[in-house]
Amino acid sequence: MTLPTPAAALERAVDATPDGAGPVPHFSFDNSYSRLPEHFYTRLDPTPVPDPKLVRLNHALAEALGLDPEALDSPGGAAVFAGNAIPEGAAPLAMVYAGYQFGGWSPQLGDGRAILLGEVIGRDGVRRDIQLKGSGKTPYSRMGDGRAVLGPVLREYIVSEAMAALGVKTTRALAAVTTGQQVLREGLLPGAVFTRVAMGHARVGTFQFFASRDDVEALKTLADYVIDRHYPAARESDAPYLALLEAVMDAQVDLVSHWMAIGFIHGVMNTDNMAISGETIDYGPCAFMDIYHPETVFSSIDHMGRYAYSNQPGIAHWNLACFAQCLIPLLDANEDAAIEQAKALLDSYSERFNATLSQRLRAKVGLKNDEDGDLALIQALLQHMAEGKADFTLTFRALSGLLRDADEQADAALRALFDDPSAINTWLADWRVRLGRETRSDANRQAAMRTVNPAVIPRNHLVEEAIAAGYTGDLAPFEVLLEALATPYEDVPENRRRYTLPPKPHEVVEATFCGT
Repeated sequence: MTLPTPAAALERAVDATPDGAGPVPHFSFDNSYSRLPEHFYTRLDPTPVPDPKLVRLNHALAEALGLDPEALDSPGGAAVFAGNAIPEGAAPLAMVYAGYQFGGWSPQLGDGRAILLGEVIGRDGVRRDIQLKGSGKTPYSRMGDGRAVLGPVLREYIVSEAMAALGVKTTRALAAVTTGQQVLREGLLPGAVFTRVAMGHARVGTFQFFASRDDVEALKTLADYVIDRHYPAARESDAPYLALLEAVMDAQVDLVSHWMAIGFIHGVMNTDNMAISGETIDYGPCAFMDIYHPETVFSSIDHMGRYAYSNQPGIAHWNLACFAQCLIPLLDANEDAAIEQAKALLDSYSERFNATLSQRLRAKVGLKNDEDGDLALIQALLQHMAEGKADFTLTFRALSGLLRDADEQADAALRALFDDPSAINTWLADWRVRLGRETRSDANRQAAMRTVNPAVIPRNHLVEEAIAAGYTGDLAPFEVLLEALATPYEDVPENRRRYTLPPKPHEVVEATFCGT
């Protein structure tokens, strides 16, 4: 199967914004998802807003997508990003899907406040979706207003771009606009629309929607589409749908292990929030840990800790099992044989995940060679960090600067991160003994460690500070924070040091919230 060919009659052509804001910027759309069967989505336009104003345009991303940043950074661009103007060639639609939310089954979810404008092929030859979030009601809004407010839009912009700079596979932020509307949440708040760019928006929940209806034809169509768009090598396999399951599993192993290595907590790993493309998607009550503890939870709606930091690998496995269940009719005509194939592959998940995470953690503590006892050494460090209430990011960054031989001044900076500075002494001595069996020079090891141990992350209190200022109309903290996050692995100058520091007691963020 190849991606469907264009259906010109379904494409939109608009040359100027309806409110006279100026010409609509050009997008070279090639919309493959809209050419799938009609029951995969609902076609509809975004709901216009009264006064769109551009908050920020991601110029570098626009350029990479083959778009014209100058044309987009205009009233006409703001009209597109708000949903007031539909560019030529767009095919606006809301995707349908289902999913398990906190373990409870929802037979129909879908894009309740998002519209997929279309797809563009970037300068790198990769196809990407352009989607508006907060663009009005859809048939899947489930009593919601279909809108977004400024705070969650700024949060997603900050965190998704920070994740990209950290090297994590993620959806991206192309633009944010205010709408000139007030939206009712805990009070009246300024409305906004976020423009998200993704490799694709198909989710585990997309497969679940059709599987729950025993629509095998749709499942096959969707699986073929995903293979051709994301995992074309699976098509060469004797068992392409099993190869698809393996490819998606490997993508999630890589993704979630990367989250764990940087202290990121997604917050809502529902099956409708697991992208088949292997990207981090749906930044709601997400957060980065300050003080390390494996049971850390930030999401205000995760009352039982289902999606705690340490539970993320297991939840990914559970979600993959849900995906595998959807594929059973495609794996083998004999259901028992299909189940055995899926089970055998899923049983390899733990080994794959542990191997990938172990490799990431070895790199974080400067170990290139693999020795028995390395994981015990790393676990001992994490245990000391949990007991000593040490900051996750600062501990590993400080460790990156230490030498093979003890250095009292450098060692003191690391020790100071622990409640009991002396508690880490024995571990440091053991670590240095282990380093003695590495062949790299200190300088090479330190440089390598600094490429995986960031100095700057989107600290929760700084994100909240930027959001609070944004609500007053002051976007300077938002802009300065984005600038600091753009180079997370570089040493930070003194005038930016506050972006590396953990929160003071009165700045600690205890909970984060969904953007719905």
